[in-house]
Amino acid sequence: MLDIARQHGVTVPVSMFNLSGLVQVQDQDPMTFTNFLDKFKTLRLFYKSPDVIHRVTAEAVEDAAKDNIRYLELRFTPVALSRAEGFPLHDVMNWVITGAQDAAKKFGIQVGLIASVNRHESPELAEQVAWLAVEHVKHGLLGLDLAGNEAEFPSAAFRGIFKEAKQSGLHVTIHAGEWGPAENVRDAIEHLSAERIGHGVRVMEDENVVALAKERGAVFEVCVTSNYQSGVVNSLNEHPLPRMIEAGLKVTVNTDDPSVSRITLAHEYQRVCEDLNIPMDTLKRSILDAAQASFLNDMEKEKLVASLKKELKL
Repeated sequence: MLDIARQHGVTVPVSMFNLSGLVQVQDQDPMTFTNFLDKFKTLRLFYKSPDVIHRVTAEAVEDAAKDNIRYLELRFTPVALSRAEGFPLHDVMNWVITGAQDAAKKFGIQVGLIASVNRHESPELAEQVAWLAVEHVKHGLLGLDLAGNEAEFPSAAFRGIFKEAKQSGLHVTIHAGEWGPAENVRDAIEHLSAERIGHGVRVMEDENVVALAKERGAVFEVCVTSNYQSGVVNSLNEHPLPRMIEAGLKVTVNTDDPSVSRITLAHEYQRVCEDLNIPMDTLKRSILDAAQASFLNDMEKEKLVASLKKELKL
């Protein structure tokens, strides 16, 4: 980020530590969703050129490869990337796709992309992103996501957009049941065509929604460190992941935002085993569930699952 600031005249604190505090969660920070989301406001100021967007994308893929990840589905928010300089959304999408493809080839990792839209932004913008995403399915853009502040912004205005996106060949994952109640998980499944739920940890507040999620085969993208840092749980030991597994829900372990949270996927795997007492065999099954729930086509998914079974000795 300092390198980008020097090249593009972005004013930043002189101290690396102070800059880190603006874009990464610190141990002394208040663990709230407002503090967590504030990090992204600063990050948005840095997307100053096509080269920057390409570089940030490529380095995210490189980091995943170094973390021994076999298949990465990388979320990005075209509107956020376009804001600093008013780039056309179509161009932003192309820059991210190119950056991801180049890095995937260079570092020997398979990458799919998920375009994300925010609840606090207009449905008109979301519709633009959705149709651009549909146009780029053949380039590895596999899914559409609704994210952002669910505590203050309902999803009703986006229902038609996500229904059409699903009908047009995009997969759907929805952030729900993180800062909002279990009812938001129901809404995501029943009205937004969600195959996967981003976070979804508050589903445990309503046994009827748990039953619905099991019936529909919804998969939960659980992010333990992020849930603590954003105030969803008061302590790591209180995280509901073990209860979600015990209830028979399909759960996977994820990083959310590795750089913002200062973590890796390996770190999260260690955390759920050591801090939440999840057995290694259970973790391995969740990794296979993640592969099964990927947005790859059936042939690629079958190949990935077979490869992971061999590596995990399952």
